Order: sequence, then C-alpha cells, then structure tokens
Amino acid sequence: MFYRRKFYTVKSNFVEKLNEHFNQTNLPNQLRYGARLVGRWMKDNKDNTVEIFAIWEYDSYEDYIEIENNVKGDSAHVKRVNDWYEKNGGKEHVHNKYILEVRNEALVSTLNKDN
Repeated sequence: MFYRRKFYTVKSNFVEKLNEHFNQTNLPNQLRYGARLVGRWMKDNKDNTVEIFAIWEYDSYEDYIEIENNVKGDSAHVKRVNDWYEKNGGKEHVHNKYILEVRNEALVSTLNKDN
C-alpha cells in the first residue's frame, strides 16, 4: 500500500469555500479514478488559520502516479478547478491571500511488516 497526506494551511475565512470545492470537485474526481480517501480533518490554529489535511490510500506508488495522471488529464475536471480559481480571484490570488501552504507528502508506516 501507498499512503499520502495532502495538507493545507488556509485562512479561517476561506475554509468553507475550500471544503466545498473539495467535496464537490476534487473528491468525486479522485474517487472516479481509484483513489481511496481514508479521511479528511481540520484543526483550528487559533491564529486565523486552519490546517486541513486528507490521508489517501493507493494499492502502490505506481497506482498513485497513474491516478494522478488521469485526474490531471481529465479536461472537464481541470476546467472545473480553473473556473473555481477564477471565481475566487485567480489561482495566484487564492494562493497569496487564502491558501498559505500546500504539501503533498508520502507517508511511511512505522509498523513491522509482520504486523
């Protein structure tokens, strides 16, 4: 199995918009191509920012790459994402004003393979 964590730090006033975008646009498209969502959580940092992160599961790293290529190659999905950015002032504006950090990280298990 391969696991990844997608992590965002966002301004508190943008959380609802980002969560709606995830649920309406990103989640359905990831699931359509075979990604499995373990869960998605958020934590208020008490400084006008919120951490939002999701854990995704794949059969292998190669499957992850294939799924990501399919998602990024889906022109209808790409248009929906670009339209969402434009509706919110453009990608650069969103990342400068509302989304302060984005990380996409592989997760490595600390369990013994026998467990």
